[in-house]
Amino acid sequence: MYYKLNGVTQRLAGAPATAYTPQGLRPAASPQTPQVIFATPTKVVSEAGSHVEYMGSNKVPTLQKLFQSPNGVPVHLKGGPMDKLLYRTTMGLTIGGVVYCLVALYVAAQPANK
Repeated sequence: MYYKLNGVTQRLAGAPATAYTPQGLRPAASPQTPQVIFATPTKVVSEAGSHVEYMGSNKVPTLQKLFQSPNGVPVHLKGGPMDKLLYRTTMGLTIGGVVYCLVALYVAAQPANK
């Protein structure tokens, strides 16, 4: 036997033995093709000229060469001095936070003075 949720009573009720179609889902995909979102030109192609100017150059190949080079540097430090600064700042704050938590636990573990 098949069951379906009754929207009024919020209980399961018997349903005919048909193909299962969840409520809220459409059985078929939209017949319209989605609009292309990548490589969107900044200018509309006019009838006078066929040149299209895009938003910028593709930086992916140069970044792939930078991050995939086997130079022994970890990938999170290959970005240069700014990556080193961010890494060291994060590690310093992490170690400082651990020390602060340990001191707070030590202070909380001491008996109250009467």
